[in-house]
Amino acid sequence: MDNLEPNVFAALGRWVCRYRVFILSVSAAFLVASLGALWYGGSLTSGKIEGLESGRAQALAAGAMGQVGEMSLIAIFRPKETGAQMSLGEVQAEMGRILAPLQDDVRVKSIVAPAGQIPMLEQRMTNSQKRSAFAVIDLSGDFEAATLAYPDILAQLQSQSLEVSCTGQVPFMHDLDRTLEHDLIRAELVSLPIAIIVLLLVFGSLVAAVIPVAVGSLAVAGGIAIVMLMSHVTPMAIYTINMCSLIGLGVAIDYSLFIVSRYREELARGQETTEAIVRAVSTAGRAVAFSGLAVAVGLSGLLFFQGSFLVAMGLGGAIVVALAVIFALTFLPALLAVLGPRIHLGPVPTFGRGGHNRFWNRTAMYVMNKPVPVLVFTLSILIILGIPFFHLRMTTADVRVLEQGVPARDAYELLRQDFPDQGATRIVVAIEFPPTGISAPARTEALHKLGKEISQIPHVRKVESQPGDRMALIEVFADEPPESEEARGIVRSIRHLREQGPVGDGAILVGGVTANDIDSTAYMAERTPYAVGFVVFATIVVLFLLLRSVVLPLKAVVMNFLSMAGSFGALVWVFQDGHLFVHDPRPLEPTLPVLLFCMLFGLSMDYEVLILSRIKESYEQTHDNIFAVADGLEKTAGLITSAAAIMVAVFGAFALAQVVLIRAVGFGMALAVLLDATIVRVLLVPATMRLFGHMNWWAPRWMGGKGLRF
Repeated sequence: MDNLEPNVFAALGRWVCRYRVFILSVSAAFLVASLGALWYGGSLTSGKIEGLESGRAQALAAGAMGQVGEMSLIAIFRPKETGAQMSLGEVQAEMGRILAPLQDDVRVKSIVAPAGQIPMLEQRMTNSQKRSAFAVIDLSGDFEAATLAYPDILAQLQSQSLEVSCTGQVPFMHDLDRTLEHDLIRAELVSLPIAIIVLLLVFGSLVAAVIPVAVGSLAVAGGIAIVMLMSHVTPMAIYTINMCSLIGLGVAIDYSLFIVSRYREELARGQETTEAIVRAVSTAGRAVAFSGLAVAVGLSGLLFFQGSFLVAMGLGGAIVVALAVIFALTFLPALLAVLGPRIHLGPVPTFGRGGHNRFWNRTAMYVMNKPVPVLVFTLSILIILGIPFFHLRMTTADVRVLEQGVPARDAYELLRQDFPDQGATRIVVAIEFPPTGISAPARTEALHKLGKEISQIPHVRKVESQPGDRMALIEVFADEPPESEEARGIVRSIRHLREQGPVGDGAILVGGVTANDIDSTAYMAERTPYAVGFVVFATIVVLFLLLRSVVLPLKAVVMNFLSMAGSFGALVWVFQDGHLFVHDPRPLEPTLPVLLFCMLFGLSMDYEVLILSRIKESYEQTHDNIFAVADGLEKTAGLITSAAAIMVAVFGAFALAQVVLIRAVGFGMALAVLLDATIVRVLLVPATMRLFGHMNWWAPRWMGGKGLRF
C-alpha cells in the first residue's frame, strides 16, 4: 500500500502534464459556469434549529394579538425633530395613514396597530411620554418570501414627520444578510493582499505567488456557486457562504503553497518540468489529498446535527475543500506544466526562500535535546489559555449579534428604550386545548391558577394572560437578562409545573429567547458526543493510512485537543468576558464550540500531515528517528509558518466582521492556527517524537506495519 499510493499520485501527475490544455480549458469553463450560477443566485435560510419546543411555542403564540412571530416585523413610529411638537394622537393618526396602503398588500397577512385595540393592548403599544407607538406587521408566505418582500415594505413606511424603524426576525435576517455580504467583501479585500505579500516573501517570484491565489479563487467561486444552486432544492443557511470563503481560500492557498514549493525544490535539484511536477504531486500532492480528506472528515461531523443550519455549513465546507484538493491536483500542475521554468518570472527581493533553513534544524535539535522541559513549557501555555473555557456560558443568536449602527439592531435598542416590556426578558407559555374536553370555565380557572403559580417563581416581575377557546397565552416577564441563570430557572420551573397538569387537558409549550437557549444547548449536547467520536475515529483511520503508525495518529489527536483548548479558552476570555476589542460581551452561541471543533480538527491535521509526511519520508530512508524529525522540520517548518501566516490573515480578516458569530469563528480559527503552527508543530511535535523514539512508527504486522525497529 505504501508503494501503491505514491504511484497513483505519480500517474496523476503524468496524466495532468499530458492533458494540460484540456484540464485548463475545463477549469476555465467551470469558472464561467460558477460565475453564471452566482449571477443566477439562490435563496438562503436563517441560522436556526428546527423542531425545538421553544420554536413550536413561538409559532403558536404568533397567532395571538400583538405577538411577534418569525414572519413578523415591529415598526416603531416616533416624531422626527421637525415634528417634535406632535401629540401622541397625531402620531397615531399619521401612523394609520402610513399603514393603510399595506392593508391591501397581498404580501401582508395582518397588521396590529394600537388604534382600535382593547385598552390594555393599546397602552402596551404606545408611549405617551415619548409620543411613540409601534405596530406588528405579519407577512404572508414563507420566511424566504417575507425576507424578499421586506425591503419594499420598508420603503412604503416613509413619512415627512415620523421616523420609522423596524426590528424583528425578518428585519434581522435582512440586515444580517447585508452585513455578512459586506463582511465577506471586506475580509477578502484585507486577506488577499496579505496572502499575496506572504507568498511573494516565500517564493520571491510574482508568478509563483499569484498561482495559489488563482487556485483559491477557483475553489471559493465554485464552492459558493454550488451552494447557491443547492439552495434551490434544499435549505442552505446564510452563514454557509462565509464558511466557503473562510475555509476555501485558506486551504486552497495552503495546498497550492505546498505543491508549488515542492515543484520549485525539484527544479532546483535539476529535474526537468514534467518530472518535477510528477515528484511534487506524488509527495506534496499525496499529503494534500490526505489533508483534504482529514478536513472533510472534520466538517462531516456537522452532519450529525440534522435540523440545524450546521448541516448546510458542513456540506458547504466539504464541497469547497474537495474543490480545493481537486484544483490543487489538476489545475495547478497543468498550469505548472505550461509555465515550466517561467514560474520564476517576476522576481522580487526576499530575505530567503522556502523552508530549507538551518534555523529550524537547530530548533528541532534543541527541542529534542531537552524534550521534557519543552513539553512542560508548551503544555503549561496551552492549559493556561484553556482555563477560561471552564466557565463557558451559551446563548442563541438574536439581533444583538449585529453591532449598533445596523438598522435592525438600532431599532431593537429603541424598542427597549420606549417599550421596556417589549425589550424585556419575556417567556412565552402557550397552552393548546383539544377541540373537546373540559368546560371553558374550568379551563379559565386552571389558566388563572397556572398564572398565579408562575407569578410566585423567583425573579418573575409580572404575568399577563390572554385566554382563548383553543389556545391560551401567558406572558411571563423576568427581571433578569434572557441569558441569565435566573431566567433559565424560571423556564425550568414552568416546565416542572406542567408535569403536575395545572391546566387540565391543555398541552403546555414554553418559548421565548431563554427557552430557546435551553433547548438549543440541550440539542447540541445530545449530538456532540457522536459527532466528536466520529471525527476523532475517522481522523485516526486517515492518518494511519497515510503514516502506517498507530502511535502518531493518537498523538496527533491529543495535540489537536490541546491546541483547540487554548483557542476555546481565549475565545471565552475575549467574547464572553469582554476583553481586548469586545465592548458588548455576551455568552457564546451553543453552535460555536462544535462548529469550531469540526472546522479546526481537520484544519489542524493540515500541518500535521505535511510535517509527518516529510518526517516519514526521511525516516524510511535513514531509519534514524532523531535525524528524520530534524530533517522533516527543517524542510517544512518554514513552509508551515508561511502557510499559517496566510491562514491567520484569512481568518483574522473575518475577525473584523460586524456579526459576532463570524467574528468569533475568525478569531478562534486564527488563534488556533497560530498556536498549532508555532507551539504545537515546532515545539510539541519534536519533543514528543523524541520521547517516543522508534515507537512513533510502530504498528502491528496484521495492520500492515513493519514491526518495531530498534
